[in-house]
Amino acid sequence: MSAMTWDDVIADQSLRNLPYRIETNGHGKLLLTAAPPWRGFLATQVGLLLGDLLPQGRALIRPPIQTGDGVRVPDTAWISSERRQGLKDCVTIPMAPEICVEILSDSNPRIEMARKMTLYFAKGAKEVWLCDEEGRMEFFTALSAPDSVVSSEICPAFPKRIDLD
Repeated sequence: MSAMTWDDVIADQSLRNLPYRIETNGHGKLLLTAAPPWRGFLATQVGLLLGDLLPQGRALIRPPIQTGDGVRVPDTAWISSERRQGLKDCVTIPMAPEICVEILSDSNPRIEMARKMTLYFAKGAKEVWLCDEEGRMEFFTALSAPDSVVSSEICPAFPKRIDLD
């Protein structure tokens, strides 16, 4: 397959119902990641909590972010009302949401998350959060990475662990 733009990916009918997260690298090659159902559950729980705790913005599920290395798609994100202005007609988000959240798994390992953190911070993310399979949260800021911080600066009330029950 030749290089694809994000417009090409969205327009391609054959990619619409795949059970994978679709991203691209900097060369326009598709990256497919299998996403087990529990990952969607965690991403949804994180998004719901973000929406409740930070009503001055919106939680997003799998927002496509144009990075310096293709389009990357965090599992969940939170974007302020101010940063959200003008995005209605965008195919990808040109500036990362303030908070990008990734769910760790075998197909989404920590080493890959370090790379994605760098890309999200370079596009203006204020924090990147990681959630493991047990629902444990880690919070990173552009200044702290690769080390985590005790809690989110944007949303200090966010729990350190997502309830899986």
